[in-house]
Amino acid sequence: MQPDLQQKQQQQGIDVAVLVSIGRHPTTGRARRAEQDARGLELALAIEAELPGTRISMLHAGSQDDSSEAALRGYLGMATGVGMGLESMTLLEQPEGSDAIPALAKHLAATSPQLVITGARAERGEGSGLLPYALAEHLGWPLVNSLASVEKVENGVVTLLQALPRGQRRRLKVRLPAIISVDEAAPAARQSAFGPARRATFAITPTTPEADSELAQWHLAPARKRPKRLKIVKAASARDRFKAAASKSEGKGGQVLTDVTPEQGAEAIYQLLKEEDVLR
Repeated sequence: MQPDLQQKQQQQGIDVAVLVSIGRHPTTGRARRAEQDARGLELALAIEAELPGTRISMLHAGSQDDSSEAALRGYLGMATGVGMGLESMTLLEQPEGSDAIPALAKHLAATSPQLVITGARAERGEGSGLLPYALAEHLGWPLVNSLASVEKVENGVVTLLQALPRGQRRRLKVRLPAIISVDEAAPAARQSAFGPARRATFAITPTTPEADSELAQWHLAPARKRPKRLKIVKAASARDRFKAAASKSEGKGGQVLTDVTPEQGAEAIYQLLKEEDVLR
């Protein structure tokens, strides 16, 4: 009986909290579900499929309006055919410009999930990537970044596969509770189904907002188009890069000016810089 009891305890599910944010489409700038946060939810759904009894909750700190609600429902529609655990999302309501870290840390300390999954970097606001580290410091939990997959959860220990540069992977064992952050190394998120997304609800939880004093001092403006490089060196090794930099490049096209006045030369240079988008 003892081995059966031990196997039953090992197969018990865990509580997983997925932190989600509102993303920004890179071309249109419209609100959407954030790519890395969606990958984090996909990872949680994979844990639920492999470990029966796992309970997934989604958490978002911010305000609710038409554009943000449509973006958040993109996460709720990912639960098709998996289970009944994503019928709602907890919304920690706070005005724009508030610091999300105190509200998230307080809620996570009160609910005590065993595993917290979040994207490595937000697509709006500061986008510094410091939120997982700040939460880990507030809660005193271990943090693993650049997660590729979760292999198993057993006896309060989760076995993770961490993505390293050049396609390498590292296997880690971390005792729960823990925080993990995901980026493009994690599996891509599935598409969102319209029906389940519209039927889902939001559980609004009031909070005591704290102003983000650091963000209030910043001046945010749309990014300007950067000047185009006049010469792009494509080399596979340091030797090739040095050879390309030291060698004299052959002119392709262009215009040779001889016996011109300084004003004519300056005008030709000015027109070239405008054509190459160095000057606007």
